[in-house]
Amino acid sequence: MFAVIKTGGKQYKVAEGDKIVIEKLAADAGENVTFDDVLMLGDDKKVTIGEPLVAGASVVGTVDEQRKGAKVLIMKKRQRNTYRRKKGHRQLETVVTIDSILADGKKAPAKKKAAPKAEEAPKKEAAPKAEAKKPAAKKAEAEKPAAKKAAAPKKAAAPAEADDLTKMKGLGKVFAGKLEAEGITTFAQIAKMKKADIDALEEKIGAAGKFESNDWVAQAKELAKG
Repeated sequence: MFAVIKTGGKQYKVAEGDKIVIEKLAADAGENVTFDDVLMLGDDKKVTIGEPLVAGASVVGTVDEQRKGAKVLIMKKRQRNTYRRKKGHRQLETVVTIDSILADGKKAPAKKKAAPKAEEAPKKEAAPKAEAKKPAAKKAEAEKPAAKKAAAPKKAAAPAEADDLTKMKGLGKVFAGKLEAEGITTFAQIAKMKKADIDALEEKIGAAGKFESNDWVAQAKELAKG
């Protein structure tokens, strides 16, 4: 037996066991879907054409997967103009396997899912018996000297006083604020910076080429000497 169904604005001729690719349906993989828009039913002896649908007929299938179709490229061009547009599109699709074709309006028997096996509770391990402390052990514990008090942590060195970075030529308050936000507050810090550090910092604060064009490292070395 075959049937012609309508879904997603398109018509498909299907038979039991067929696998079809249709417009996306709101169903997860493994769920059953029913197509009630049956336009035609037929077999070796008789063909029934709907007006517009075959009354009481339906087709039942199982969702195999949800996927995206092949990419389609869309090109737009206007003559005598520089207008060009290129876009790609991948249609959402559902792959369905046809399980049964019902001509009498009866519902297909629902597939029973196997009940998950109950997990066995882990056996409780027997608690080890507490060994009785020998009197000699108690005496030895009492004789142990008291643990030394933990040494107090050393005080962290006070941070160096911040320099006025705007004394450097080409470095205004805006970039000085950005450098301070990155923890750079003294001429000595800038004087010790290497090229890799400078490149990473310039990219982060949006100052590409500023260090080299203004020679900030050399200026910082002179100002750091006092």
